[in-house]
Amino acid sequence: MSVIYFLISAVLLFWHSAWDALLGDPHSLSTDWAWVLGIVFLVLTVRVALFPLFLRQVRSQQALQRLQPRFQALRAKHQGDPQSLQRELTEMYQQEKVSPFGAFLPMLIQFPIFIGLLHVLRHLNPAITDVATRTLYGWSEPQFLDASGAHLFGAPIAATFQAGGTVQIVAGVLILAMITTTFLTTRMSILKTGWSENPQQRTVQKIMLYGIPLSLLVSGLIFPVGVILYWTTQNVFALGQQIWLNRRYPATAVVTTDG
Repeated sequence: MSVIYFLISAVLLFWHSAWDALLGDPHSLSTDWAWVLGIVFLVLTVRVALFPLFLRQVRSQQALQRLQPRFQALRAKHQGDPQSLQRELTEMYQQEKVSPFGAFLPMLIQFPIFIGLLHVLRHLNPAITDVATRTLYGWSEPQFLDASGAHLFGAPIAATFQAGGTVQIVAGVLILAMITTTFLTTRMSILKTGWSENPQQRTVQKIMLYGIPLSLLVSGLIFPVGVILYWTTQNVFALGQQIWLNRRYPATAVVTTDG
């Protein structure tokens, strides 16, 4: 994971330096804007880098949607014989060059990035006094001191909800935005393709729609403000991306069969 920590730090420091040079001393409304915008543009960098995978995800979802009638026919044919069903499904996916897991690839790639950012921001602890620790992952000591003292509307970006006061207000607003955008993006994605006829897949869809937002409520209480800002920003981008997707690739009607 050290490579990821270095990469995240490099991108964050690059954008902070760029905004610091552009804005001079961008501190207003009790906010260190160079660091806040650094986190926002870290999200933008990740989203742009993952866009080709996002398009691949879209095509994978469309292909799976087209294969729904064949899937239902195979399920009816092999009812009570899951091994034969799985074998023919595997052959169908190979023949059509479709991966049922292609839709999850961007999410899997984003996970270590998110964990890396969480680690880097937790590392920005003002209580750390050891110079060697402060300068991990390519940070200089002045950069560490500046970032560890950065604020978003008066809330330190390295602080968590438990800090109380202003942090709880800022974190609470971000958590609410994070949950809302997650729910809306997931709902739009599900409604575009439709609820699955497969009971197991339908259960997964319900877990994604309701379970993930609830888990973010719990996670948001322990994440630093900077991480919540990252996640909320990436959700806003994801929501905009989903709106664009629904307009650019409208859902096609799929004829279903009873099984």
